[in-house]
Amino acid sequence: MPARVMFVQLKTGHPLDQGPAWVGWVHFTKSWRTAHFHDRTLQRVTGTAGANNDANFVDAETREEYWISGPKRDRSDARYSSQRPIVEDDARDVYEAFLSGARLPGRENG
Repeated sequence: MPARVMFVQLKTGHPLDQGPAWVGWVHFTKSWRTAHFHDRTLQRVTGTAGANNDANFVDAETREEYWISGPKRDRSDARYSSQRPIVEDDARDVYEAFLSGARLPGRENG
């Protein structure tokens, strides 16, 4: 499975952009329609999702909604808040290198 360091935020049960957030390794299926993070299976949502159309993945079991995207160098990952994500230990070196200008693994060409 392709793995990428990604920004992940729980949307369900929280005001807009106030849910817990992480930067960590997300493992995707070959089709990129399913992601695995924190022992959860997250399925891609197409069209409108959630009350604020603010989720792009949903937990296959609990139906909780998540936003998954590539991290941003300016750390503005949460669009409507200044909340900082928890950086997972196993992704810390890659993420800090990215913040300093390096490309993320798997995205060397764009």
